[in-house]
Amino acid sequence: MERAGARQTSSGLTLWELLGVLAIIAVTLGLAVPGIRHWQLDARRIADVNAMVTAVQLARSEAAKRGRPVVLCQSTDRRVCAESGRRYVDGWMVFVNEDDQRPPARTANEPLLWAYVPGLVGSIASNRPLYEFRPFTWRSTNGTITFCDTRGGTHARAVIVSYTGRPRVSDRTADRRPLSCGELP
Repeated sequence: MERAGARQTSSGLTLWELLGVLAIIAVTLGLAVPGIRHWQLDARRIADVNAMVTAVQLARSEAAKRGRPVVLCQSTDRRVCAESGRRYVDGWMVFVNEDDQRPPARTANEPLLWAYVPGLVGSIASNRPLYEFRPFTWRSTNGTITFCDTRGGTHARAVIVSYTGRPRVSDRTADRRPLSCGELP
């Protein structure tokens, strides 16, 4: 039995309170989603750039260790270098060129040291069809591999390989110009 004059309390929300909470959630999500997308694109690009740096460092050290040329090339099947080897978006591999074949091509008896398939949504292009790392005192292939995602050149990164085989990551070309995500030769 209820007492006279007792006040009843409700544990629910009014329509206006619910609309206010939904508006706050919508504004918060509207501000957060673009940031999450940029973070996701940055993470993919960074992972692929780091994988290329790792491949270059591995090829360089294995050439010195084995005293044989080691090749880094674009590959779609992780068994042979691709014919048009300047588009690295399908993946790359590192192998020892034991038979000194020219142009370098991996045969079944040559060791595959590493293979990688990138996750970047965009393009990975190089100004060289392949990179050959040679033992001490011999000059290695230099060049630039450019990583572009859907945001374009302002967010692009490049792995620049020197004649000594050392990689460095930059947001500019080797001659300090801004990176371009257009068609590379």
